[in-house]
Amino acid sequence: MSRKVVRSSKFRHVFGQAVKADQCYDDIRVSQMTWDSNFCSVNPKFVAMIVDASGGGAFLVLPLSKTGRIDMTYPTVCGHTGPILDIEFCPHNDNIIASGSEDCSVMIWEIPDSGLTTPLTDPVVKLEGHSKRVGILSWHPTAHNVPPTSTTCPCTAARRARRGWATCLREDWRSTSVKLPGSTNSMRGNVNP
Repeated sequence: MSRKVVRSSKFRHVFGQAVKADQCYDDIRVSQMTWDSNFCSVNPKFVAMIVDASGGGAFLVLPLSKTGRIDMTYPTVCGHTGPILDIEFCPHNDNIIASGSEDCSVMIWEIPDSGLTTPLTDPVVKLEGHSKRVGILSWHPTAHNVPPTSTTCPCTAARRARRGWATCLREDWRSTSVKLPGSTNSMRGNVNP
C-alpha cells in the first residue's frame, strides 16, 4: 500500500526572485506618523511618498524612471505646517497631486513634467476651513477638477470650498486669492460663481 506524503502541485517548485538594487528605491525616510494611510501614491509618471520632515510635512515626488539610491538632498514638496497624513494623484492629470495634513488644510500641487529640481513650497490651490485634521483624500473618479473629498470632519466651510473649487477651471488656478461666495474663508484660485 503506497501512501502519498505530499500532494502534487504545479507551483511546488516555483520560487520568486529578489529585485535588483538598481530597480528599487533606497534611502528614503518614510514618515513615522501613526495614521491609517498608504503614505504613497503612484500614477503612470510619478511615485510620491510622505517623508519625515522637521517643521511641517513634506513628500517626495520621483519620476518612475529614477530608481536606486535617493539622495537626502532630493527636492521635496513642502508647504504644510503640520505633518502630511495623505497624498493622492489626480486621475485626470498626472502632474496634479493633493496633500492633506494635520494643519487642517488640503493643498493641490502641480509637478513639472521632468520632476522636481528645486523644493516646491507654493501650492496651486490651498483649501482651508476644516476644523479637524485632513486624513483621507480621494479625487472624484469621473468629474474633472473636483477636489479631494476629505477629512475627518464634515464642516460646512470645507463643503463650500469644495463646491466653489469644483467650478474652477484648471487654467484659472494660478490667479490671486479670492473669497468664496457666502464664505469667510479664502482660497487661492479664480472661482466662477
